[in-house]
Amino acid sequence: MTDELRNSYDVVVVGGGAAGLSGALMLARARRSVVVIDAGAPRNAPAAGVHGLLAREGMPPAELLERGRAEVGRYGGHVVSGEVGAATRGDNGADSGFEVSLADGRSVRARRLLVATGLVDELPEVPGVRDRWGRDVLHCPYCHGWEVRDQAIGVLASGPLSVHQALLFRQWSDDVTFFSHTMPPPTGEEAEQLAARGIRVVDGEVASLEVVDDRLVGVRLRDGTVINREALVVSPRMEARAGFLATLGLQAAEHPSGVGEYIPCDATGRTDVPGVWVAGNVTDMAAQVGAAAAAGAAAAAQINADLVAEETRQAVAARRDPFSAASEARVCELVMGDRRHGLSPSRP
Repeated sequence: MTDELRNSYDVVVVGGGAAGLSGALMLARARRSVVVIDAGAPRNAPAAGVHGLLAREGMPPAELLERGRAEVGRYGGHVVSGEVGAATRGDNGADSGFEVSLADGRSVRARRLLVATGLVDELPEVPGVRDRWGRDVLHCPYCHGWEVRDQAIGVLASGPLSVHQALLFRQWSDDVTFFSHTMPPPTGEEAEQLAARGIRVVDGEVASLEVVDDRLVGVRLRDGTVINREALVVSPRMEARAGFLATLGLQAAEHPSGVGEYIPCDATGRTDVPGVWVAGNVTDMAAQVGAAAAAGAAAAAQINADLVAEETRQAVAARRDPFSAASEARVCELVMGDRRHGLSPSRP
């Protein structure tokens, strides 16, 4: 991480997690000038290890990011510590790129933006939940199911997918209890499914978690009843970290599943705002680290192709008008590149 920030880049990547770093790596290897602006608040920081990532199973999240930053730097990319406050268009509209303003007053120009800022988990307001988050308070069976296999698992009804979570976690343990908490108890088909799978349903609001020697041992109901549990599954509301995109007219939308807000895009990561791509949890709430990294790389390839198409159009225009000084200058810029950095030129 560094505070060094040039005036302009081909691409500014906002967010230094798996999606952002993977995108930056792809762009740097494509000889693009690229900077990652990282606020340093990864969603998976509380977790002990990354899971489900081939050849990196169990690696601490901080180590994975450290390796990623080093790889981006190896190809000439920059990773800068900072928080983006706003992004605006240049004076000449869609073809003039972006001005990215940081919270500390710095700014940088970019021809394209890749937004990989992830999301924020809004946890249920139950005492103890936030303190245990990422340890024995969990949400994803594919991320943490193996670590709590055969344990006494509780599922707190805190979202529209809570019954689905209970049915999934039943794959890892035959001792699963569903706490209806402040939501109506399951009825109809959902109640039948839980019963058929041997999942006990407990009515009544959960007041707090019981912790002994830094281990979750139970769930206390409002009436004082304590039910022994070793892990608790919750369904947080997930909110995309994308408020700075409002200045570009790009707003988060409610996810069809009702679990939070995300930034919509097409299959390549392209948003409705020309020149802006998204990747990772900011648009795909269910993406694990591997999927987020893959999406970042795929979006980066699309961004490079988009820049190549733009540069080709400009080169053709210059060739057709060889007496235009501006066109000749642009051709020289495209051909020569910025050899000092071993990268393609940044747009002025």
